[in-house]
Amino acid sequence: MVSVNPFKEFHAECETVLKDSLNSLYPDFSLPSILLEIPPNLDFGELATSVCFELAKHAKKKPRTIAEEIVQLIDVSDFPLVESAEVAGAGYINFRVDSELFSRLTLESARALDEEYGYVKTSEPQKILLEHTSVNPIHPIHIGQARNPMLGDAIARILKAHGHEVSRHYYVDDVGRQSAVIAYGYSKLGRPKPKGKPDRFIGSIYAVTSCIMEVQRLKKQVENAKKLEPTEVPELQRKLGEWTSIAADMEKRFPEIFTCLLEQISGDSDTEEQVSKLIRGYEAGEEAAKRLLREVCELCLEGFRETLCSVEISIDSWDWESDLIWSGDVNRALEQLKKTPYVFEENGVLEFDAEKVADDLDLKNALGISDDHELSSLTLVRADGTTLYTTRDIAYHLWKFQRADRVVNVIGMEQTLPQLQLKLALSALGHVDYVTKLTHFAYSLVRLPGYRMSSRRGRYITLDEVMDGAAERAYAEVSKRSPHLSDQEKREISEFVGKGAVKYALIAVDPTKPVVFTWDRVLDFEKNSAPYIQYSHARACSILRKASREPENADYSLLTDPMERDIVLTLARFPEVFVDAAENLRPNAIADYANALADKFNRFYTKLPVIKATSAGLSDARLALVDATRIVFRNALRLLGIEAPERM
Repeated sequence: MVSVNPFKEFHAECETVLKDSLNSLYPDFSLPSILLEIPPNLDFGELATSVCFELAKHAKKKPRTIAEEIVQLIDVSDFPLVESAEVAGAGYINFRVDSELFSRLTLESARALDEEYGYVKTSEPQKILLEHTSVNPIHPIHIGQARNPMLGDAIARILKAHGHEVSRHYYVDDVGRQSAVIAYGYSKLGRPKPKGKPDRFIGSIYAVTSCIMEVQRLKKQVENAKKLEPTEVPELQRKLGEWTSIAADMEKRFPEIFTCLLEQISGDSDTEEQVSKLIRGYEAGEEAAKRLLREVCELCLEGFRETLCSVEISIDSWDWESDLIWSGDVNRALEQLKKTPYVFEENGVLEFDAEKVADDLDLKNALGISDDHELSSLTLVRADGTTLYTTRDIAYHLWKFQRADRVVNVIGMEQTLPQLQLKLALSALGHVDYVTKLTHFAYSLVRLPGYRMSSRRGRYITLDEVMDGAAERAYAEVSKRSPHLSDQEKREISEFVGKGAVKYALIAVDPTKPVVFTWDRVLDFEKNSAPYIQYSHARACSILRKASREPENADYSLLTDPMERDIVLTLARFPEVFVDAAENLRPNAIADYANALADKFNRFYTKLPVIKATSAGLSDARLALVDATRIVFRNALRLLGIEAPERM
């Protein structure tokens, strides 16, 4: 007796008996979309309905009277999972499950399906192209950006487990000022080989080059203001003083790079023109500019690959923004847009009228924005002929949809407007269906209390540093809890505990809310954290090791304690939680579920004996419960990219 979704089977039986009775008694009543809900606690059964309150207006009867009529008509004899239906309160109907049969179905299904339990397959598998991380190759991935790869990887895992064909893409933003600034500084240094991890080396070049250029720019502005706008001098001098202080700090942190760059850059009368020349040359595909910028970007990406590999996050395709320009894809997209009535020129700048598209095609409701919200126009091409990021993104998404049925972009909330403008540009090109096929998975960033990060100032805490710190802190906690382990075992455990802790902390919070990153919460072994869930899984494994037997004589009728029933119900609902997470892109729902299961399992472990239960039948039933719980812990953590250890 195996079910891929035990709770759904119980729900379906309850819904059928309820609908049969309602149709018999009130055939003209229009049934609500949600008939049954999970009550606040098991005292009210496993499912309940409040439909009688809605029906009371139609039938002009008291809700309780209607509930009594319905229950009297209900016949559960043909529905094995439904034990009873009863009237409660002022007109609720509560449904109770056959505990023995439901426990057997749930626990044996979990144990039989094992690594596949919970992973309900979709009836409509799709090719899904998922873009995540896409950090600009200008410095290491830092903790402020790290939520993106963690969320992206979890979503990819969930969609794949749901039966979709998922391709993970990284969009390399190598076109524009930031990459050109690094290339400029890198060339001034003589294109040296990196010292240490390459992305950190590139990050230091970017910070120092930006700083020196900013000091030079402000000095020129101060001199010009003294002649033309004296009132602006104090504010400019304040900014110059701030950047001079930053320069002094960078000279201490990167003495060799700073000294060399200061000497080399000081010889250029117009650094901004040098950078602009690189930008234009790179977009035009000039060989020298291509070699230089690609070399710099590849160095940074080498560091990114190392970082992502260390946290078991893989990328299937690295898509270069510049390739879209050189292949002509961007120009072709622009030419197609120019043929629509939505592109106009203003002061030499090419603009796209997003508001007019939204109105003409009546798309605001589909985009989730109010009718009175006016969308700003999108600049497609600057006066100097160079394109903007979103312009190139239009070509990129035309490329994406040639390869996929659906596209998911894991991109921060600050990009909400560009993502809307992108959808409207695609709609203007005749692809209105992309509005629903393109999902912007928006999320808030990570904050560190008392620390402000800035890539231009070279101030950030890298993901590598956070992972190293997590492992060290986990080592201290593991040593305290398990002093009997060897040092090697402690180190191995602390590595995956540290990784899991950081991943969980960045995934578990609702993506619309910011993550406030603190070590006390991230590495809490007692509540709402990956170590807490991992420890619960290891505890389940420990019980099974000590029992050293299969639960062949389980008597599921003996699982009568409310804690046992609650865990069985929670395990039965895992497939439904998974389907919700997959269809609505809610990786945090998996994290919440795993934490809630850990709470329930630890209460059970503390209060009820398993191996030394009062009878062999009860002991085996509880062992089956522990084993099924172990399986669900592991399967849930796997969706988040977190290891489920057998020992901690």
